[in-house]
Amino acid sequence: MSNADANVSILSPVLIYDGLCKYCNRAVQFALAHDTRGVVRFTPLQGVFAGALLARHPELRDVDSLIFVEANPVTGSEVISTRFDAVLRLTSYLGNGWRGMALLRLIPKPIRNGAYAQFARARYRVFGKYERCPLPSAAQRARFIE
Repeated sequence: MSNADANVSILSPVLIYDGLCKYCNRAVQFALAHDTRGVVRFTPLQGVFAGALLARHPELRDVDSLIFVEANPVTGSEVISTRFDAVLRLTSYLGNGWRGMALLRLIPKPIRNGAYAQFARARYRVFGKYERCPLPSAAQRARFIE
């Protein structure tokens, strides 16, 4: 993707994930398998698209985990969810069985994000870390943004 592509408006939802995290990469593979409509696109936090997003939204610079970006259907502006809220937004695009996770919104946001932060801090230690972001398979490349 060129630098010009990094500034393209959000046409479909994008999950930005830690490309070095082994757990995060497995979660992306899970989402690819369960997003039966093929709507969600993916890009690593270490990529050009994520860098451009962080430049537009400096308040996200401390987020080292999931970021979910969608377009507001009325204004076209970026709607950004982070951490556990990003997981909940992602599941809304997965098959019907996963939409029930929306019930987790009943848990107060500070508790959800606190639990998510603890998991995020331990993810490299528990699941491991790649030296470089793994490349998607040829069949999956159309769903990825650099």
